[in-house]
Amino acid sequence: MMSFFDGCTMSAKKDCLVNIGGFLAMNDETILRKAQEQVVIFEGMPTYGGLAGRDLDAIAQGIYEMVDDDYIAHRIHQVRYLGQQLADAGVPIVKPVGGHAVFLDARRFLPHVAQEEFPAQALAAALYVDSGVRAMERGIVSAGRDPETGKNRLPSLELVRLTIPRRVYTDRHMDVVAYSVKHLHRNAEAISGMTMVYEPPALRFFTARFEWKAEGRRQKAEVLAPESQLVPV
Repeated sequence: MMSFFDGCTMSAKKDCLVNIGGFLAMNDETILRKAQEQVVIFEGMPTYGGLAGRDLDAIAQGIYEMVDDDYIAHRIHQVRYLGQQLADAGVPIVKPVGGHAVFLDARRFLPHVAQEEFPAQALAAALYVDSGVRAMERGIVSAGRDPETGKNRLPSLELVRLTIPRRVYTDRHMDVVAYSVKHLHRNAEAISGMTMVYEPPALRFFTARFEWKAEGRRQKAEVLAPESQLVPV
């Protein structure tokens, strides 16, 4: 397969079941040499790329384990287990559910929040306030600004990504996530849009800061905070 490409990058934190690391590969030896020179400056020697021996061992082992059929079956089951709970409750999600995450459709979840008020960011923030579950916005914040006009790009999708780390959580953890998402869906009107109060010059979805619009602060205090103390039974 790789003979059809000039090169690739791979994050071992995804499929190789490790906490750090990855690799860069290419078919052109001239480019390889240049990359090896640069990696010394930024990471470490080409033989280890700044990784500890323990992490290199973990990657080597993870490459074998990630293709085990039983493991893959468990992985797919856990993601679909969460997705099915949400779908059965009428929560708007992207279908079909994939193999690493469940995506909430924030535009359908929060139809009263205009896209310029960051609906996916608002939903991710509400989920964190309600349950401590940290999700990722994949919408207007991630899309950034048009470099020529300076205006926000307006993607067709406003999604919240519920990415499930591999071999970390049990199905009971998925129950807690589902419980909180379903609670937010029942009280969706209590979630207001947000205002961006700090925007970095690049990659704003990592470090930008937001505040609830005025009505949202009051509604969250009255509706979401009391319920956040509940646990599923």
